[in-house]
Amino acid sequence: MKNTIIVVVILIILGIGGYLLTRKGPEVVVKPNEDQTTPPPPVVVTPPSASSTEAVKDPSKTVIGKSVEGNNLTAYHYPPTKTESTRDTEILFVGGIHGGYSWNTTLVAYELMDYLEKTPTAIPSNVKVTVIPSLNPDGQKKTVGTTERFTKAAVPTAPAERISGRFNANNVDLNRNFDCDWQAEGVWQTKKVSGGTAVFSEPESLAIQKYVEENKPDAVIVWYSAAGGVFASNCHNGVLAETKKLTSLFAKASGYKEYNDFDFYEITGDMVNWLAKKNIPAISVLLTDHENTEWSKNKAGIDALLKNYAK
Repeated sequence: MKNTIIVVVILIILGIGGYLLTRKGPEVVVKPNEDQTTPPPPVVVTPPSASSTEAVKDPSKTVIGKSVEGNNLTAYHYPPTKTESTRDTEILFVGGIHGGYSWNTTLVAYELMDYLEKTPTAIPSNVKVTVIPSLNPDGQKKTVGTTERFTKAAVPTAPAERISGRFNANNVDLNRNFDCDWQAEGVWQTKKVSGGTAVFSEPESLAIQKYVEENKPDAVIVWYSAAGGVFASNCHNGVLAETKKLTSLFAKASGYKEYNDFDFYEITGDMVNWLAKKNIPAISVLLTDHENTEWSKNKAGIDALLKNYAK
C-alpha cells in the first residue's frame, strides 16, 4: 500500500512538470543599449532654391579679369551703392600697369582708396569713382612678393629686380599692347620690349578693354612713373577738348608740369592713346620718381577733377 502511494505521488509530480514545460512563456523584447546602433532613417535633402544658390555680388568691387598667372584684376567702386542707373559720371583711376617697376603707382592708387573710404563726401553725388590699383599683379608679385597691398619696405633696392617686374608673366610690356599704333616690338627708353603677339593679346589689357567698352567711363586717369608731369592723350585724332581740360585742371592743382603729349621717345600700343581713339577723355599722370607716391600733389589733382564733374 505504501509503495502504491509513492508511485502515485511521482506520477502527479511528473505530470505537473510536463505541463509547465509545455506552457509558452511571455515574449521577451530586447532593446538596443547605447552601444548598439540601428540604421538612421533616410535623410531627405531639399535642393536650395535658385535664388539661394546665386552668388551675392559685392557692389564695392568687380573682378574684371585674370592675369596670365590667374591673379584677380580687381576694380573697386566708391561709393559702392552707386549703380549704372544711379550715377551720371564714372571716373576711372588705374595704377600698376608696369607692376613692380612702377610700384609707387600702385600705392598711390591705394592711397586714393583710403581717402575715398575715409572721406566719402569728397565724391559728388552724381559721380562714381572706380580704382584699379594694380593692372599687372604678376609683375608686382615678381618684385614685391605679393599681389595684394604692400609697403615700401617690401620693394627691393636693386634696379634689376624692379625692372624685371615691369612686364607681365608673358614678358610683355602691357602699355605696348593696346590698339593705337600697336607693334609687336615696342620701345621703352632705348630698349626693345615686347608689345605682344597682337593688340589685346594679353589677358590684363583685354580685361581693361572689356571693362571700358561695357562701362564707358567718362574720364580715365592712369598713373605711371617717372617724369613728373600730366600728359594729354591722342591717337592721330587730336586732343579732345575734355582731355585738354582735365590735363590742365590736374596739372594746375597738383603742381605737375602740363604736356600736350608724350614725346620723349616713340610710344606704340599705349593705353591712354587707345582711350583717346575711343573718344574717352584720358590723361597720364607720371610721378616724379620711382620712390614716392607724392600723395598730397595727387590728392589736389583728384579733388580738382571731382569738383569739375559735380552737378
